[in-house]
Amino acid sequence: MSENAEITALLTRLADAWNAGDATAYAALFTEDADYITFDGTHTEGRAAIEAAHRWLFDGPLKGSTMPAPAEPRFKRLADGAVLVVSKGGTAVGGQLRSSTVSFTAVRTPEGWRFASFQNTRVSTP
Repeated sequence: MSENAEITALLTRLADAWNAGDATAYAALFTEDADYITFDGTHTEGRAAIEAAHRWLFDGPLKGSTMPAPAEPRFKRLADGAVLVVSKGGTAVGGQLRSSTVSFTAVRTPEGWRFASFQNTRVSTP
């Protein structure tokens, strides 16, 4: 399987974990020291903090929300074992899709590809 196909599969697993409301599975797709920046600029550092934040979200304000797998990903190889991914993304809450442009830094680890960083920018009309 190609590098891009493996990373695309990781993006699908991310959406699957979100849609299951599984904070542990969601966070497991990130490196231990990952940086996670939300649409409002909140910066979460580390897998454990990503899991805790998503557990709160999935049990609270985003309970029942859905996330399609990021669409039309573009891949830019940064170095051996490091790829920048920029994609369309978003979540649906109460049937309303909130579109975003998302970026990830995917890195090859002994456990397979994981995300070392994530940035979510909400799409809006200027």
